[in-house]
Amino acid sequence: MKYKSIPPLNASAVLKRYGLRADKTLGQNFLQDESALEKIANAAEIFEDDHVLEIGPGLGSLTRYLAVSARKVTAVELDPYLLAPLQAVLQPYQNVRVVQGDILKLPISELIDQPNYIVAANIPYNITSAIIRHLLEGDVKPRRVILTIQKEVADRICASPGDLSLLALSVQVYGKPSIFAKIPAGSFHPAPKVDSAVLRIDIYEEPLISKNLLNTFFKLIKAGFAQKRKTLRNSLASGLHISTQASEALLASAGIDPMRRAETLSIEEWKGLCENQSKP
Repeated sequence: MKYKSIPPLNASAVLKRYGLRADKTLGQNFLQDESALEKIANAAEIFEDDHVLEIGPGLGSLTRYLAVSARKVTAVELDPYLLAPLQAVLQPYQNVRVVQGDILKLPISELIDQPNYIVAANIPYNITSAIIRHLLEGDVKPRRVILTIQKEVADRICASPGDLSLLALSVQVYGKPSIFAKIPAGSFHPAPKVDSAVLRIDIYEEPLISKNLLNTFFKLIKAGFAQKRKTLRNSLASGLHISTQASEALLASAGIDPMRRAETLSIEEWKGLCENQSKP
């Protein structure tokens, strides 16, 4: 098995050696359980000619599993204090390039040299939507995105109409999400208060909403979910700064009952709203 050559990594010992501790403000929880790391690498389904972009490598525990499978790994780490231990851990892996910076401020085309690459990321859930949109609206698109996030958030992303959220729609418009594995809190150092899940998103060749309507789509769903307890007639009126009559007319033109709530609409129904909103 190709992962057998990878030694265990004790995150606490590595941090102590460099006089560091996990930064709560950056949501740092370092995954060190070998079984969990292997599950994430398997979820990524990496071929030997693949280029993998890892966001938030931390101490390099997962990076090593990606490196033994891929042609090349580019690991983007926000925290400059982690660079020294990260580079020391990754020293045996010559196909890894470490970049210090904020992924949301870096052009993807400067990091990745081929389309259909794979993304692996252990990220705070509150930037999940922003990261996915940044990745998928760049010049070079991934074919698969693997996210290690809170299990509750992964469940929300995979929800069906009737229980959809702004985050779920922001992901599902670009790809099909599924939960590949669950990871208990004890697999991390320090252990978070909740369990995590490995979310796999298989990216569509084209978004479910045409590119020229994506801005309208995000504008509409943000308005629709801004006041979730209200009916769409009222939430869209408030969020779009239009009258309730205009909001009701927009919904009627798309065949949507204005008394429904945002979480009940499918992407197809949001698409109809986008098309009617964009008519002159």
